[in-house]
Amino acid sequence: MADAVLQLFPDAKLGIGPSTDDGFYYDFEVSRAFTPEDLEAIEERISETIAGDLPFVYEEISLADAKAMFSDQTYKLEIIDELPPDEVISVYRHGDFVDLCRGPHVDSTAQISACKLLNIAGAYWRGDEKRPMLQRIYGTAFESGEALDEYLERLEEAQRRDHRRLARELDLLSFHEEYGPGLVYWHPKGGRVRSIIEDFWRREHYRAGYDLVYSPHVGKSTIWETSGHLDFYAENMYSPMDVDGQDYYVKPMNCPFHVQIYKSSLRSYRELPMRLGELGTVYRYERSGVLHGLLRVRGFTQDDAHIFCRPGQVADEIGRCVDFMQFFLRSFGFQDFHVYLSTRNEGGKFAGSLEDWDMATGTLRDVIQSRGLPYDVDEGGAVFYGPKIDVKMVDALGREWQCTTIQFDFNLPERFDVTYIGEDGNEHRPYMVHRALLGSIERFFGVLIEHYAGAFPTWLAPVQAVVIPIADRHLDFAQAVSDRLRESDIRVDVDGRSERMNAKIRHAQLNKVPFMLVVGDKEIDSDSVSVRLRDGQDLGPKPVSEVMGLIQEAVDSRV
Repeated sequence: MADAVLQLFPDAKLGIGPSTDDGFYYDFEVSRAFTPEDLEAIEERISETIAGDLPFVYEEISLADAKAMFSDQTYKLEIIDELPPDEVISVYRHGDFVDLCRGPHVDSTAQISACKLLNIAGAYWRGDEKRPMLQRIYGTAFESGEALDEYLERLEEAQRRDHRRLARELDLLSFHEEYGPGLVYWHPKGGRVRSIIEDFWRREHYRAGYDLVYSPHVGKSTIWETSGHLDFYAENMYSPMDVDGQDYYVKPMNCPFHVQIYKSSLRSYRELPMRLGELGTVYRYERSGVLHGLLRVRGFTQDDAHIFCRPGQVADEIGRCVDFMQFFLRSFGFQDFHVYLSTRNEGGKFAGSLEDWDMATGTLRDVIQSRGLPYDVDEGGAVFYGPKIDVKMVDALGREWQCTTIQFDFNLPERFDVTYIGEDGNEHRPYMVHRALLGSIERFFGVLIEHYAGAFPTWLAPVQAVVIPIADRHLDFAQAVSDRLRESDIRVDVDGRSERMNAKIRHAQLNKVPFMLVVGDKEIDSDSVSVRLRDGQDLGPKPVSEVMGLIQEAVDSRV
């Protein structure tokens, strides 16, 4: 692709061009904005190069030769200048084109069977907002035209399910860049779904033996100094506020506050395990270029919990967390997920003792294996304060999304001197486990929208039924039906607009309402409603009491 761009734009400056999980991209600096027509022309040149069956030739060159070869390529020279002294500098050639690259490549251009350029986006050089904005072209390649077609179909379906578009069309929420990017405005319908999720979360946590707490949104700098956030996490925190000559920060995490709740009184071994949960809103700085709808925001609510326990309770508590995770994800319709175990970096610094790490890592592994869950090991991938489990749920399109984290923390108990009085009457350090099941409400909601394409199961739908009067004279009966349903905690609206019945049905279908209840003269005479489902099924007239049972059955079965 870079070869084709240089053929069409000889003065173009080349950035970097890595592969991604499902394709590749390359960053360019050119004199004008790329257009869709440019992409077509670039694709034509790519096809010509593929047809030419040009070999990819690997070559190692000296530093001086590299600088001479790329003397007119500013960004390549910057990369070359930053290479370690012992780095082997290599290039690949095909035809007259040469590029700085470690490789490896396929043998020749003819082995690229199917290629497609997808879209154009802006990207700061090196991801730095203070550096030049380049133009990024995304593309993908497959081993056959059939495989490419299948991928493009999945891509189109993903675009149809894009939560940003559906959230706007279904009036769930909005973003207002002019008043702060990355901040979510929850509309009544979106707020209703969020309330359902949170009410379910709270009820199940109380049933599971958690105590739910609330913590401040801001904290004085001393708490973040003690926790280490100002040393290790300051770039993700917002600037402080001056309050009475003291610096206060909006919280990026809930954990230091939960530690204070634990430490508010002397704890006995009899009080452990202590499970503190909170739907806690946190604020983290993200570059504007990486913000992405609900999936990457600056203010979000974590379904957080911190478990303080004795050594002999660790295995049981981790097992409870994993089982709770499976229950939650399956309750929301995610049947498949993949587990990742992150272990200690053998050469890096770490909090706690080697014995603690070995015990914690072994416990995590044993729990995963005992549940028969497929998992991968990320050797050395754990952060310095403890090993962890990450869980990615798989959506309707087979995409993985990060959700659950179960994380040991050997750092905060030391920093805040967290203890309990043991059976021997002495102070002991408890084990502390961070745990989030859904990850964040915002991200999870975004994934839910895309998983269901906006057609939430009845128990989650913001409006479960809409009553549709055929004519204005049927409006009073429609309202009476609505009142009866609402008394049974069914979320119902009445479409009283002066529109034709078919237009009202279409409107309800577009809004993904599970049940449409049509009322006219016949329904009034028989005290019934004609039931239609959002998938087009016509169930015919049914007594209101029976319809209430149908809706409740759908709620109970979570469909």
